[in-house]
Amino acid sequence: MRLSFITPLLMAAIAAATVSCAMKIDTPETVNQDPSKKQVTFPVNVTRDGQAIPTGAITKGGNGDNAVTDADMIATMNKDIPFGIVGIDLESKELILDNEAVYTNGGQYKGFFDAGLWYLPFTITLSAYYPYVNNVVYGEELDTYSIPFTSAETDAGPLISKTVQCAVSEMNMVPLEFRHITNDIGFKICDVTTDPNLQGLIHLRKVTSTYVASAGIFVNDIELGNGYWHRRGYYRDVVVFEGDAKVGVGMENELFIGKDKLVSRLAESHRYYGIPDEIQMGKQTVEVLYDVESFTLNGFTYPAIKDQTAHYMLYGVLPDNIFVYGKQYTFHLGLDTGKLYPEITFAASVSGWETKIYEQNDEF
Repeated sequence: MRLSFITPLLMAAIAAATVSCAMKIDTPETVNQDPSKKQVTFPVNVTRDGQAIPTGAITKGGNGDNAVTDADMIATMNKDIPFGIVGIDLESKELILDNEAVYTNGGQYKGFFDAGLWYLPFTITLSAYYPYVNNVVYGEELDTYSIPFTSAETDAGPLISKTVQCAVSEMNMVPLEFRHITNDIGFKICDVTTDPNLQGLIHLRKVTSTYVASAGIFVNDIELGNGYWHRRGYYRDVVVFEGDAKVGVGMENELFIGKDKLVSRLAESHRYYGIPDEIQMGKQTVEVLYDVESFTLNGFTYPAIKDQTAHYMLYGVLPDNIFVYGKQYTFHLGLDTGKLYPEITFAASVSGWETKIYEQNDEF
C-alpha cells in the first residue's frame, strides 16, 4: 500500500458542506428522557480489518523469521472517552452529522437524535472514529473527511469504523466495526551469542525506539471505506523498557519486552502506537542499553561491563520500507556478547635459521 499525502491545495479545497437539517447528539446527562429525542444504540466491535495475523519482522539475520501470531493485542475503547461520528446523505452527499460526539450510557454507546427526523426519507452513510477530536473537516466533492490526531490521541490507538448505510427511518441500532489505523509495535529479545563461554551474561537495561511518527491527519474515504495518512512532522522517542532483566539464550528462550521485565505473552508486553511512516536510512532505530556480567575464562577473570549500547536500523527490514496502517509489528532483537569479546586465534609457526657467513671475523 502506498501512503498518500494531503497537499496544501487539497486542504484548502476541503470545506464543510451545507447541512440539510439539524441533527444534534446530546450527552446522556442532557437528555433525561426528553420525548423529542429518539435514541440510537451503537454496538461496537474492534478488529484488525480482517487481518488476524500480525506482520512479523526481524532485525538480526541468522535467527529465522519468527513472526508473532498471538492475536491478543486488539485495542479496547475507553468508555469514558466518546467517539466521533460523521453522517452523509447518500443521495445529495450533504453533511447530516458533523463531527458529533457519542457517549456511553449504561455501558453502551448511545446517541440521541431529534425524533422528527425519523420521518424524513433519506438514507444515511455513517462512519465513526475514536477517540473524538475537534476540527474534523468534510470534503463533499471528494467524499472524504479529514481527522487531525495529535500525539496524545495517537497514544490511544486511533480507530476508524467501516461505513454503514441505513435509512434514517429505520435507524435505532447501528453496529460499528472499528479498525486500527496506526501501527502496534513491540519487541522480542534473546542472547544470540554462539560461544558457550560467553552466553547468559547479558542484562537488559533500556530499550528506546527513535523517530516515531506521532501526529497527523487521517483522510478517510467514506465511499471506499479506506484512507491514508498525512504526517504532520511530529516525531518522538519512545522508551519501551527500563529496568534490569537477564536475557535468555537462544531463540527458544526469546521473550517479549515488557515495561520493566521480559514476559512470555504478547498481551503482557509493552507496546506503542505509531503513525505509519516511510522508513528512512539512518532515521528509525532501536537503541538497546545493556550490561554484561563478569566471568572467568582460561584462568582470567573479566570484569563486568556497564552501559553497552546496540543500535538496530529498521531500514531494509520491512517490505518497501513502509509501515502499513492497521498492522501489528514485533521486531526480534539479538544481543551478542561475542562482539564485545571477539575470539582471536593465533596461528603459531617457527621459521628457519637465518644464516649469516662471517669470513673474516676472529671473534666468531
